[in-house]
Amino acid sequence: MTTEPDNKTPHNPPDSPNWRAPVGVILMLVFILIWSGIVVSLIDWISDLNFWLQLPIYVIAGIIWIYPIKPLLLWINTGKFRS
Repeated sequence: MTTEPDNKTPHNPPDSPNWRAPVGVILMLVFILIWSGIVVSLIDWISDLNFWLQLPIYVIAGIIWIYPIKPLLLWINTGKFRS
C-alpha cells in the first residue's frame, strides 16, 4: 500500500539567504582575534602567577568572550540586537 503525500499542509519555501550571516561571521572572527590578542598580550603577567591563580584567569577569559557574541548571533538571525 502506498501513501499519498498530504496536500493539506502548505509548502513553505526555504528562507532566502541574507547578508547578515557572512557579515556577522566576519565580525565574530574579528572580535575573537581582538579578544585573543588582548589575552595573549597579558601572558607575561599571567605566567608569573601561581598555577592556581592562572587557572581561573584562563577559564574566565575562555568564557567571557561568549557574552558579547550573543547579541551578534541574535542580530544574524533576527536583524535585531535585542529580543
